[in-house]
Amino acid sequence: MVNAEVDAATRALSHLEDTCLVWHSLDGLRAVTGVAALLRGSPGTSGLQPFAADQEEGVRSLPAVSAEARAMLEAVDAGGGQASSSRARPGVSVAEATGPAEELIAHGLLVSSGDGMLTLPGEVGITLRGGRTTLAPVDVPPPLPTSSRASTLVDRAAAGAAFELVRNLELLLDAWSAVPPRSLRGGAGLTVRDLKTTAERLHVTEPAAALLIEVAWASGLLALGTDEEGDPSWMPTELFDQWLQQPLAARWAHVAGAWLASPRLPGLVGQRDPAGKTWNALAPDLAGASAVATRRQTLGLLAALPDGEVLAAGTGPAAVVTRLAWERPRRPRTRTESREALVDWTLTEAQALGLAAFGGLAAYGRLLVAGEDPVPTLAGLLPEPVDHVLLQGDLTAVAPGPLEPALARTLAVVATVESHGGATVYRFTKESVRRAMDRGWTATEIHAFLTAASRTPVPQALTYLVDDTARTFGTVRVGFAAAYLRSDDEAALAELLAHPAAESLGLRRLAPTVVVSTVALDSLLPRLRELGLAPVVEAPDGSVHVARSDTKRAKARNGQRPAGAQEAHLTARATAVAARIKAGDETAASRPAPAEPASTMAILHEAIDAGEQVVISYVDGRGVAGEARVEPLGIDGGSLAARVEEDVRSFALSRIRSVRPGS
Repeated sequence: MVNAEVDAATRALSHLEDTCLVWHSLDGLRAVTGVAALLRGSPGTSGLQPFAADQEEGVRSLPAVSAEARAMLEAVDAGGGQASSSRARPGVSVAEATGPAEELIAHGLLVSSGDGMLTLPGEVGITLRGGRTTLAPVDVPPPLPTSSRASTLVDRAAAGAAFELVRNLELLLDAWSAVPPRSLRGGAGLTVRDLKTTAERLHVTEPAAALLIEVAWASGLLALGTDEEGDPSWMPTELFDQWLQQPLAARWAHVAGAWLASPRLPGLVGQRDPAGKTWNALAPDLAGASAVATRRQTLGLLAALPDGEVLAAGTGPAAVVTRLAWERPRRPRTRTESREALVDWTLTEAQALGLAAFGGLAAYGRLLVAGEDPVPTLAGLLPEPVDHVLLQGDLTAVAPGPLEPALARTLAVVATVESHGGATVYRFTKESVRRAMDRGWTATEIHAFLTAASRTPVPQALTYLVDDTARTFGTVRVGFAAAYLRSDDEAALAELLAHPAAESLGLRRLAPTVVVSTVALDSLLPRLRELGLAPVVEAPDGSVHVARSDTKRAKARNGQRPAGAQEAHLTARATAVAARIKAGDETAASRPAPAEPASTMAILHEAIDAGEQVVISYVDGRGVAGEARVEPLGIDGGSLAARVEEDVRSFALSRIRSVRPGS
């Protein structure tokens, strides 16, 4: 009965016995109770529908029926053996039958249940298919259409995507270290606005940004933490610091392996859930029960293709869906994770993450899927990073190759990526230079960085851009009141008061150089910047403190916090501090060190040697003075690493006003 070769059918029966789905009775092999009910209604299984009670001996031939009735019978068979018809009357005779449905009922070829459901008896379906359970052989897997593509080309293209993945993850998590985006209420994911902002910053599409964010979370590099105001925010974990110290190929393997084992469904982001709401990135329930299995099965099919063969474009993905349906016909379908969607997401994401290219797995991608180490193979394909850029007279910098990660992250602070490709182009603008100054860079530091990073002379136009931006930076000072604005430039305040877009700021002039606002400081600062101003925070004593942002970290999830001695933990934290102040560290020789009282440094060094606590008076990132009891652990790169309760934090020495013994 089974449409298959004898050997294949024998192997299938043996497998069914091993899995206890069939058993030997006195009358031969029988399926266990419930199998027939489970198979009922599945496409292609109508031959296994229950036999009619009055036709247990089977049907040798089908009675002659009209062409319309025959077509309907074949359609019911192809649809799984069941259909519905509200007009078909049960128990009609051949003479009384009207229409093909009643004609089939009258001949016993369909059985009506009385509630409008029609069932094709099993013996009728088998007779209809010439004594077979299926029309097509079931032991021959559906073919996969392929095309030829050199494996070296696949490897090189995939390796380029792998490099881009790691680089974008670094940029993403570096940005969220300084300004972590807040979570939706209850940790329900990332806001649509933050996703869009991230995509624009990285120059990728929103689906690509969602994939990066989801992969960062799945690999333990991103978690939900608490910002300075106590609000839940998405920020890098402590594991991110260790990840940065690994070779690029090892970093890729960590991330790609996490994606392979993750049930998360980044492809759902932006779509509607069953309740009609938009799926957000990092939403807790953005996962699927079949995601991991379908992902591995799809990549397994690619891995099994002969060397030099890749999945054909256009018809290939549909053929993969058909093949998986043949291999796993009973896999349930859901509204959010159909087999078609899972296969499409897998193929798209595998190419975006650098496992595959042109429809084929890279050599190191095959190793990853097989559970072997892909790092040595990928390392041999990655280009050597360059440690310089070429500054152009049109206010751009050209990277002649992939930049060293530290240089790429630092350059991204003071310039904006304009185009990707074999040579990445960065553009310097007034806004990008001001962004660097907002992070604490001085004009001297920017000049020194550009000189050190470029193999070509710094163009005069770029020098003027930096100096002009620095000259206007901080002409408007914002302080705490409700808030207030103070400027020695009365015309600047007058222009601001007259600006149409400033009406919502609730501005009121108290003096020629002072204006107050009803908008809180945290909201006022970005809105003033949107109006083209470059405000800085003013401390209570009237001095200006442009503070570098503290690096934010969340606790690693599920025991992913780096294990080992305290020295290893401090090394990771110091690495994060070094990355945060990279611009200042690399040009330390070109600028004088911050002037610190000898007594302050002496007390800190004594506390480090003795392991004792001290009380420091410092100014935070918003210019607010405060005190903290800390245990100093070390001084490096212009920063103090200290333990505060159970956490380890870093304090810029330039922001520490005084130190006194803690006893």
